[in-house]
Amino acid sequence: MAVEATSIHICVTCRSASELVEPAAERAGARLHGALRRALARRGGRDPVELLPVECLSVCKRPCTIGFAARGKWTYVYGDFAPDDPTAEAILDAASLYAAAPDGLIPWKQRPDALKKGVVARFPPFPSSPSHDLPEAAE
Repeated sequence: MAVEATSIHICVTCRSASELVEPAAERAGARLHGALRRALARRGGRDPVELLPVECLSVCKRPCTIGFAARGKWTYVYGDFAPDDPTAEAILDAASLYAAAPDGLIPWKQRPDALKKGVVARFPPFPSSPSHDLPEAAE
């Protein structure tokens, strides 16, 4: 059975507190995106991931921020990453664990340390059909 690709959303506008004004390409989030591209290239395409740069994940107090998402799986948002190659390798290792997990839930003990401490939020899978069990909204 083929493993569906994991989308890794990378906030390319993230910046550290010390980066008051800098070109967009030099921000910490953009550097992390570059490190992820380099790490993925070094791995020779063996990782079922898609890197998706995004303008903002609204976790500005915890840069650098990424998210893992895939159809039918929980979506995770993580923060507090360094914008370097070792961090990128850890993120790709975790993305492989996420891809292998049927529901996207990576057991805490198996997560790289950076992902144990960096969880910002998780969201349940988007339902395949609307639920009819929800109460009507108040008017």
